[in-house]
Amino acid sequence: MVTALTVLIAIISVLLMLVVLIQNPKGGGVDSTFGGQGANQLFGAAKSTNLVEKATWGLAIALVVLCIITTIIVSNSAGETGIQLLSE
Repeated sequence: MVTALTVLIAIISVLLMLVVLIQNPKGGGVDSTFGGQGANQLFGAAKSTNLVEKATWGLAIALVVLCIITTIIVSNSAGETGIQLLSE
């Protein structure tokens, strides 16, 4: 379970890095380096900016939640192991 969560956290982290790199530092829309012209023509500049911003927030929230869940699971399993070691 912890391994699956760790892999999921790694995947979300890489996706979050890519989404952040796609953003234009001036807030003007999708960066042209990553196909921004096609995205701007397809969605329009405002809609592509909203999509990238929503993706950034969604991935960031998912990352925080998964990290907290993984920490709780690891601390609970470590606590049980510690109790077992003390009782032996």
